[in-house]
Amino acid sequence: MVEISVVIPVYNCEEFLDDSLGGILNQTFEDIEVICVDDGSTDNSLKKLEEFAKNDSRVKVFHQENQGGGDARNFGLTKTTGKYLYFMDADDIIYPEALEECHKLCEKNSLDFVLFKAISYFEVTGQYEEHDYFTMGKLYECVGDEVFSFEDVGDLLFEFSVTPWGKLYNRQFVIDSGAQFAHRISFHDNKFFWEMLFNSKRIQFLNETYYVRRIHPKSLIGSRDRKFFNVFIAYDQIFEIFRKYDQFERYKAPLYNWKINILYFRFQKIAEEFKQEFLDRTREEIQKMIDEDGKQTVENLLTAQNRVIYDSIFEADTYKEFSLLMKVDELSRKLNYVKNKNAKLQKDYDKVKKTNDDLMNSTSWKLTKPLRGIRNIKK
Repeated sequence: MVEISVVIPVYNCEEFLDDSLGGILNQTFEDIEVICVDDGSTDNSLKKLEEFAKNDSRVKVFHQENQGGGDARNFGLTKTTGKYLYFMDADDIIYPEALEECHKLCEKNSLDFVLFKAISYFEVTGQYEEHDYFTMGKLYECVGDEVFSFEDVGDLLFEFSVTPWGKLYNRQFVIDSGAQFAHRISFHDNKFFWEMLFNSKRIQFLNETYYVRRIHPKSLIGSRDRKFFNVFIAYDQIFEIFRKYDQFERYKAPLYNWKINILYFRFQKIAEEFKQEFLDRTREEIQKMIDEDGKQTVENLLTAQNRVIYDSIFEADTYKEFSLLMKVDELSRKLNYVKNKNAKLQKDYDKVKKTNDDLMNSTSWKLTKPLRGIRNIKK
C-alpha cells in the first residue's frame, strides 16, 4: 500500500499534462500512486498518459467512455490503495511541496482532511489573481491553525471552497462517509464536498497557497456555455444533503442567500445567447423556494443586496431589463458611497476649520501676533 493516492480525471488535456501530471510526479513526497482516468478524450491525452506510465511505474492509466469528471473521479477512487487521497485536475498546477506538507499535518493531527489555498492563472492574459473563494480568509480568521469541524464555524460554513483539489483527505474517511461526485454534470464537486463535510470531525486549514487553477477557453469557466445550467442540479443536490443531515432549517437563511448570489454570479458569466434562458430558470428556482416557505418568509431571510437581485428578477421580463436594473443598483450604490465619502470629508473639513477658527480667535494667538510680525521681519 502506498501512502498517497492521486486521482486525475483527464479529458482533452494533452497540452497541460506536462504541467499537471509532471507536477505530481515531481512532488517532494514520492510515496504515491497516480490513478489517471481518461474520460473518452478525443485528442492525444490517452497516448500521452500511457507514455508517462511507461516512464514511471507509479502511474496507472484507465480509460472510460466520456461520462464527465465526476464519474471519472468516482471510478478512480475505486482503484486507490493509499492511506491518503488527493484529487488533481488535469489542466492545473500543484506546488512541489504540497503533498508533503499536507501529509505531515494529517499525520500529526489525525485529520479527516486538510485544506489549503489556491491562486488563479488566466492563460489568455498571463495574469495571476487571488480570489476570496480560494483563499478563504474569513474561514482562516475563524479557525486559525486549530483542528475544527463544520459545527465550529457557524455561517462561515459557506466560506469553504468546495473544490476537491484544494484538500488532502484520509482515504478511509472518504470511503466511510459514502461521499460521491455527482453523475454526469459539471459542478459535480458540490455533492461530494457537502456529504464529506457533514461527516468530518477533524479538519485543519493549512494557510499556504499550493495550487494554481488554470483558466483557459476550454475550461468550464472559460467556456461559458450550457454546462452552466448544471448549477441548478447541483443546488438541488446540496439542499438534499443539508436535509439529509438535518441542517437545512439551521442554515436556511444563508443557503437561500448563497443560492441567489451564486445564480446571479453565473448569470453574469454565462454567454449572451444563454442569458434569457438562464434568467427564466433562475426565476423558477426562486419560485420553488417561495412555494415551499411562502413569499414573506423568503423575503425576510434575504440580505439587502440579495433582495435587490430577487426583486429585479421578478420585475424584469427580459435578461436585458434585468441587467439594466442591476446596473442601476450598482450605480446607485456607488453614488451613495461617493456621497458618504464626501459627507465624511466635509465633516473632517468642518472639524479642522473649527479648530483653526478657535485658534485664531484665542487670546494667546492675539497676544503673540506682534512677536510673529517681528520674526517675519528678521527672515
